[in-house]
Amino acid sequence: MTNSELQILAVTLGLGFLVGLQREKAASQLAGIRTFPLISLMGAMTGFLAQEFGGWVIAASFVSLAVIILSAKLFANKEHTDASITTEIAALLIYAIGVYLTFGHMTLAIVVGAATAVLLQMKDALHGFVRQMGERDILAIMRFVTIALVILPILPNQTYGPFKVLNPYDIWRMVVLIVAISLMGYAAYKVFKDKAGTLLAGILGGLISSTATTVSYARNTKNRPETSSLAALAIMLATTVSVIRVTLAFVIVSPSAAKTVAPPLLSLFGIMVAICVALYFKRSGETHTMPEPENPAELMSAIVFGGLYGLIIFAVAAAKELFGEQSLYLIATISGLTDVDAITLSTGRLVESHRLEAVTGWQLVLVAILANLAFKWGSVAVLGNTLLLKKLSVIFGLAFVTGLIVLFLWPR
Repeated sequence: MTNSELQILAVTLGLGFLVGLQREKAASQLAGIRTFPLISLMGAMTGFLAQEFGGWVIAASFVSLAVIILSAKLFANKEHTDASITTEIAALLIYAIGVYLTFGHMTLAIVVGAATAVLLQMKDALHGFVRQMGERDILAIMRFVTIALVILPILPNQTYGPFKVLNPYDIWRMVVLIVAISLMGYAAYKVFKDKAGTLLAGILGGLISSTATTVSYARNTKNRPETSSLAALAIMLATTVSVIRVTLAFVIVSPSAAKTVAPPLLSLFGIMVAICVALYFKRSGETHTMPEPENPAELMSAIVFGGLYGLIIFAVAAAKELFGEQSLYLIATISGLTDVDAITLSTGRLVESHRLEAVTGWQLVLVAILANLAFKWGSVAVLGNTLLLKKLSVIFGLAFVTGLIVLFLWPR
């Protein structure tokens, strides 16, 4: 027996023990700490035999295992039959993993085995999460599935237009990315809603929409001026998280430019974190619940964002070609007033395709961030109370000046 075969058996045995341990702890009557390792070893040995005698061995062994499991299910406990088939599916899956390992797919087999154990262990948490979901939340997930798995695959993956930047598949992929990030924040809100104090509310608001968070808190302070300090903290936190969010989005879209783009944007992020820390220690003792966010997976919102992204990537390419790079800063300013994501993703795609310099890319994103700060300040001036406006004038002013310093003095 070779070292690779011994390694396969060791990994197979380990994964069987891992899943078996969880099932034993869950008091499964069908299989536990001994049976699952035996099933996984059965899969590995079947895989080795199949390489010698053909694939029929795998099919025959799988059918035999299924019959054994079915027999145990039918005759082990007739009076108290458990309708759940979780353990049975896990047994068949761990068998398949054992077989799969023998064909050299070590990494994927380990990932699937570990994921199986985690899913089994998270039964109560997952069931509790689903019980907390309302009709609106189920619709959000279904819409995201439509956006990511129905619409995206059928779009043509080719460029159109005079500047060869409008690719329907690529545009919608950016929609999927942003909706996915926002949906993760929305899911976290649903889990921690009752515990969403000011810190958590600000972080989640930044993941979902920092602009919407600013508007919501500004409106709340109109009738409750005593919450102005906490509202300022939540708004600043959301704005700070939005900076790291767009930085990550840029790096995901244009990984080759990460070393150039990340440092200046992270410098601004670091200063904003320091401002948040100072605000946190000056806050009052009151907690603050996050306002109910909008569903981030609305199909119409996704279509609007896709249209905005396509418009901006076309405008940036056209302006650079017709008027030079200086005109791009005006586009970034206008775009950033209400949405930084679209200019970030469009710029990132142009940088990755070498149609724009990485330095120009981060500068455009930074200009959009500063324009968005100004827009938020204006929203507070219109919707919030005077005390909140005074607080945000100081902290947004510090962030704005820091951004300008980075924009003009950062080494090129």
